[in-house]
Amino acid sequence: MISSSRFLKACRREAVDATPVWFMRQAGRYMAEYRALRQRYSLLDICRAPDLATTVTLQPVQRIEVDAAILFSDLLLPLEPMGLPFDFIKGEGPQIERPINDAADIDRLTLFEPRESLGHVLQAIKQIQVELAGRVPLIGFAGAPFTLASYAIEGGHSNHFAKTKALMYGHPDAWHRLCEKLSSVVADYLVAQIEAGVDAVQVFDSWVGTLSESDYREFALPHTRRIFEAVGTRVPTIHFGTGTATILDSLRDAGGDVIGVDWRMPLDAAWDLIGDGHAVQGNLDPTLLLGPPTRMFRQTDDILARVNGRPGHIFNLGHGILPSTPVEHVQMLAQYVHSASRRGRG
Repeated sequence: MISSSRFLKACRREAVDATPVWFMRQAGRYMAEYRALRQRYSLLDICRAPDLATTVTLQPVQRIEVDAAILFSDLLLPLEPMGLPFDFIKGEGPQIERPINDAADIDRLTLFEPRESLGHVLQAIKQIQVELAGRVPLIGFAGAPFTLASYAIEGGHSNHFAKTKALMYGHPDAWHRLCEKLSSVVADYLVAQIEAGVDAVQVFDSWVGTLSESDYREFALPHTRRIFEAVGTRVPTIHFGTGTATILDSLRDAGGDVIGVDWRMPLDAAWDLIGDGHAVQGNLDPTLLLGPPTRMFRQTDDILARVNGRPGHIFNLGHGILPSTPVEHVQMLAQYVHSASRRGRG
């Protein structure tokens, strides 16, 4: 049964035979088969076509000893049916056509039914589960309100989030209206993914590390908590952000059975801050996969030593696999985590 998989057992802080491992962005540009598809299709083409999304989701499962698949999609997909169309510009990333500038733009945003407007994603989930046939669990995901709001306001990626914070600080009522809309949409979307068949969900708050703890608690936590409360206990939940060393306890308070930890903080120190009531995910620096395997393995040993057999650890990177990463290093790392953690339990 899939419920007895290493990954799901670790989410529940149960004993496992070996540490489960999966990688953020485990399907993507570092794989030749994905790059071949991208010669013919755009990223959005793949996200919108269930057959293509299924193919890409399965690519790493077929090549790497991962203990979970993650749905190939993009966290910005809910923005378009809300009234914020976007595209991906080569070399620049996502670009929102008409970014939010003021309260009137926020009031024009519409809520939608994800089972209709994002039905292609839900169809992909059903197809992926047929193809997986119980081999490994499938993780669904969505973006947290702060991260989605920052994209919507900045119009794309930002280094300083000046426009986002100007709206947040200068017009807090409008900010909270925006995040209430986003949290409502994301909660419905994740529940729809669960109904379609995902076995766990991850909420990505990729840019939340730009906030101080007091700002996080005022401007982000209530809206993210609403999402986790809506999902409830249907499936295990993972809460991930980067640059979050100073707000890990607040991330925990916002929700999630599993709290993601990036590489900027030792895993044992992070777990002590989060507390024994939660599992943790992490936390190898993704750039270590670009260097010699011996160093990558040495740092992996350090992470596993810091876990010291504590139940509830899911091995992952502190952020996504980088496009220039050799596939062989990803394969070796997954195998090494399994073998080293088995030895540690022997």
